[in-house]
Amino acid sequence: MKAAVWHGRQDVRIEDAPDPPPPPSGQVQVEVAWCGICGTDLHEYIGGPVYIPQDAPHPLTKVKAPVIIGHEMSGRVTAMGPDVEGFSVGDRVAACPIIGCRHCRWCKSGSMAQCDKVAFLGTSWWGGALSERLNLYAYQCFHLTDSISDEAGALVEPFSAAVRAVAQARIGSEDNVAVVGAGPMGLMTLQAAILRGAKQVVSVEVAQRRKQTAKELGASEVIDPLQEEPEKRALDLTDGEGFDVVIECVGQPTTAHLAGRLTRTRGRLVVMGVFEKPAPMDLTDLVFREKTVSGSMSGFGMYDDTIRLMADARFKGEKLITARIPLAELVERGYHGLLYNKEDNVKTLVSPY
Repeated sequence: MKAAVWHGRQDVRIEDAPDPPPPPSGQVQVEVAWCGICGTDLHEYIGGPVYIPQDAPHPLTKVKAPVIIGHEMSGRVTAMGPDVEGFSVGDRVAACPIIGCRHCRWCKSGSMAQCDKVAFLGTSWWGGALSERLNLYAYQCFHLTDSISDEAGALVEPFSAAVRAVAQARIGSEDNVAVVGAGPMGLMTLQAAILRGAKQVVSVEVAQRRKQTAKELGASEVIDPLQEEPEKRALDLTDGEGFDVVIECVGQPTTAHLAGRLTRTRGRLVVMGVFEKPAPMDLTDLVFREKTVSGSMSGFGMYDDTIRLMADARFKGEKLITARIPLAELVERGYHGLLYNKEDNVKTLVSPY
């Protein structure tokens, strides 16, 4: 089968890869319909390895580079291993990329994403979603309702991460919220905050196409740090206080620092962006103004809620999809388009054929 294989930084190749074996106990085999390109994929391509084990095998799966990449997927079950319940051949599914040891305190308490040995589809698993088919644990798979297309199904995984971050931020009806970044994750987080009922949700973005999309998706205002002083504008929009909740969705030192500054006294800052290296924050500001900072990684445990929210008419996933490409064009049109032409690209979906 054809697959996208990560060999090293800026070295992703479309290759003939072995077909996955018949699924073992507890696993299903899934034929991929669509796979989205994630910000994590871009970080691995341009600055990795970030999560991909390169020098030593992964402690849980024993996988190391080269690996088949991709994790934002939808597809159909084509085969089932022993001891699988709740699925049938032909079922349409989305997949959670998290694979835990299932024995540690985190796995046993429903927080598998925090497993000390956590593995991840597309970086440290035997197979990735930028391929024709792969094996997954049944617990990673979630049924897609008829109202969610295969294309929208590839948005379930990233939207679940946004839903979890918004839940972690404890956003309520009186909260003024800012989402820093209007890439795919920022735009999904914008929608998740709106669906949760925030008082207002403001987008912080510089790219024209993404600023316009944020407005179309319901942002009450858009702050462009290149055109205005963002902290002053934040105060104007919040009666001089700053935002109750700020969610950082970029993963750059400058946006991390800005997100902290936009957060009001005793406000909540949630960091979702993936950083290639440590980023500075104004810790004196955090201390004196008693701000709370937390990270949010993946959407584990939120998939049922996510699929339910995606059925809401206010969720506008189709506005996020700006390109649909074949696997052969992954690097040139996919990665390079998202990295170097942000004005025209938001979310790119890849067909394995």
